[in-house]
Amino acid sequence: MTAKAQGVSGKLSPAEFRKAMGCFATGVTIITVDLEGEVHGMTANAFASVSLEPMLVLVCVDHNTKTHAHLHAKKRFGINVLGEDQRAISEYYARAERTHENAEAEAGARFERTKHGTPMLHGALAYLECHLDSAQVAGDHTIFIAEVEDVVVREGEPLLFFRGKYRKVEEEVGK
Repeated sequence: MTAKAQGVSGKLSPAEFRKAMGCFATGVTIITVDLEGEVHGMTANAFASVSLEPMLVLVCVDHNTKTHAHLHAKKRFGINVLGEDQRAISEYYARAERTHENAEAEAGARFERTKHGTPMLHGALAYLECHLDSAQVAGDHTIFIAEVEDVVVREGEPLLFFRGKYRKVEEEVGK
């Protein structure tokens, strides 16, 4: 343990917790939802697989985001796993002040629609079409658990996030 580490009885600050969680490298996703024909979305890295049978994933969304309300209302959404060349798209959808109609001009984000009308980010490494199964409030976020109904997978390297910075895969494991 470092000198700054807190024991079980020590008071942990949100900044220290965030720093510790930043030590866990994650992929980066864009959650997309259709709302009256418009693409709405947000960047999320609190995403994980839950189950193979049935095929379930989870994503954690802050209560204060517009996407939070959209997921409850629509119950259908996409999870787009970003490639290493999609950092600008991640940054765009991470901003609180954004208009979705400017996503292509400002960040290069282009979308196709699935047969259900869900926005699918062009060029994403993977796309998962999801239908909301359940939602559980957890602190200032909601854990949305969704059944995966379809996937699209492409070749490429992932965009990673580690210690507050975007990263790229440097070398293959085992070499």
